[in-house]
Amino acid sequence: MKNSPKGRPVDEIIRGECVETMRGLADGSVDCVFADPPYNLQLRGELRRPDETVVDGVDDAWDKFSDYEAYDHFTREWLTEARRVLHKDGTIWVIGSYHNIFRLGAILQDLGFWILNDIVWRKSNPMPNFRGRRFTNAHETLIWAARSPQSRYRFNYQAMKALNDDLQMRSDWYLPICTGHERLKNEHGLKLHPTQKPESLLHRVLVASTNSGDMVLDPFCGSGTTPAVAKRLGRRYIGIERHPDYVKAARERAAQEVPLASEHQAITPAKRDLPRVPFGSFVETGILPAGTVLHDRQQRLTATVSPDGTLVSGNQRGSIHKLGAMLTNAPSCNGWTFWYFEREGEWMQLDVLRQESATLRAAVG
Repeated sequence: MKNSPKGRPVDEIIRGECVETMRGLADGSVDCVFADPPYNLQLRGELRRPDETVVDGVDDAWDKFSDYEAYDHFTREWLTEARRVLHKDGTIWVIGSYHNIFRLGAILQDLGFWILNDIVWRKSNPMPNFRGRRFTNAHETLIWAARSPQSRYRFNYQAMKALNDDLQMRSDWYLPICTGHERLKNEHGLKLHPTQKPESLLHRVLVASTNSGDMVLDPFCGSGTTPAVAKRLGRRYIGIERHPDYVKAARERAAQEVPLASEHQAITPAKRDLPRVPFGSFVETGILPAGTVLHDRQQRLTATVSPDGTLVSGNQRGSIHKLGAMLTNAPSCNGWTFWYFEREGEWMQLDVLRQESATLRAAVG
């Protein structure tokens, strides 16, 4: 965390209006914002989310927009404060439906945010459309944006790839809606909060764009999914919510969460975060001792590690990069990903050594 909030302890769920409460937070004090704002529907005189109606299916009565001008004014107010409290390299996630997401996106751009991705959350178990007059609403859209085009924002690419069976994570996420034991209930056994987001969604959001110890702000905290997942992953959090029942439930939920042990909070580092260590240091320390035999991925080429950290193959010798290029007649070669070593019967890229080194440094501090 870059700064502490003005007069507020961290890891707190605050009861209050989001704009007024954010005005009490320090400039640049937040690393990431996750926001699930009202959907721009006029129901009983308030801006509400669509699932706060009596029925779950879509009909034309509640599907009418509220006053555009009022909604846009409110959106500009809270997004202006969110941008102010974001660190210069911070990012924001805003989730919405077709009712409001396009207006949110335009205002984000008007205020100077830099949109990085729009994510389609495809629901594996969406609510049905009972009237049969439209397509079933089976997705919501998340906009991920940096504070500005100059932001050196965080994206944990390798961690996302690891979550996706070592394939690049795409911008369409297939995740279930919140059900079962995860769904909070009131004293009558009914849904406490109609649009409670699944923890799997927030897990992916926070692993993608934050590090251990980062400050996460949720200005529409609801039932407390963001604080709960943030605490579990070792992030700091501030939640803002005006409804007293939701505040009470969110605080109880966060209090029950047990953070991961610090040594387990580190995630797979991005390539740019890997330590710039010479290959020879792994030879010196005996992690990959002289005499170790390396192969390429297809195990067609073989090289032996020398005491000085060079590799030898027949009568050719060079660094892990140079020898790989010579043996493949290529202009260059990334030896960290070209060469593999054996560990407990499994062949692994040399790059694993750098990743382990970075993880160890992160855990130590």
